[in-house]
Amino acid sequence: MTPPASDPNTSHGLGWTPIEEEAQRAARVLHPEEHTLPRPDRRRVLTVANQKGGVGKTTSAVNLAAALAVHGLKTLVIDLDPQGNASTALNIEHRSGTPSIYEVLLGEVSLADAAAVSEQSPNLYCVPATIDLAGAEIELVSMTSREARLKEALSAEAIDEIGVDYVFIDCPPSLGLLTVNAMVAAQEVLIPIQCEYYALEGLGQLLSNIELVQKHLNRELSVSTILLTMYDGRTKLADQVTQEVRNHFGEVVLKTVIPRSVKVSEAPGYGQTVLAYDPGSRGAMSYMDAAREVAERGSTANGRGGN
Repeated sequence: MTPPASDPNTSHGLGWTPIEEEAQRAARVLHPEEHTLPRPDRRRVLTVANQKGGVGKTTSAVNLAAALAVHGLKTLVIDLDPQGNASTALNIEHRSGTPSIYEVLLGEVSLADAAAVSEQSPNLYCVPATIDLAGAEIELVSMTSREARLKEALSAEAIDEIGVDYVFIDCPPSLGLLTVNAMVAAQEVLIPIQCEYYALEGLGQLLSNIELVQKHLNRELSVSTILLTMYDGRTKLADQVTQEVRNHFGEVVLKTVIPRSVKVSEAPGYGQTVLAYDPGSRGAMSYMDAAREVAERGSTANGRGGN
């Protein structure tokens, strides 16, 4: 059973049946132009991080970005993972030699020169990662301000050239120098947590690293959002993990939960987000619901200020 949707216009308070609610969710996916999302009070830069692999980190980054983009919000994905999975999902060229985040970190090209528009939406941009990024951590060690290279590249002036409302930084599954750069460059951290037994394994170390970055490098940084992924309603374990995370982290956990979905897993193989691959699927609708929550949290018009 799919967890309740987060949209205030769903059945909660309106007396809609579950079928009517699902129809409303599908309409928001299939006709996003009719369901606008609020622009943030100020540009939001979110680092999507979890050093544990396979938690839906890249999947969440690209699908949240795509969901915001189809609702008219200009969004930029920074692929900071040498594997380049975010670039693949957005069908952005990332062969070696392509202007990428590697050259941006080294100061060889500007952010705007490296950014490419995804064919999935004119509002969706991506700075790709090439295999060259694999050696970047070693090269960065000897550079001045090595932890702030990405922050310098993501200056207000640089982002203004592209003119985006949201920036999502997709980190590698590690706590190395690239992830530290992402945290120094952002105001917010979004942590995807899968609804499985080992969900909280290593999370303490991630939070400790975030605290260190807050203390020494970026006082504006906060964990603003936790997204529960890979929810399997057939198991008691998924509900137990969900409840444990909600009890521990409270309001920062989105109400929307992303279900385990074959469509979500298949989409990157076709160079697409799940919103483009199968917009009527449960996975697509759930990411649309999650994006609506993220957008509403960034607008004081809805009673919540941006971080």
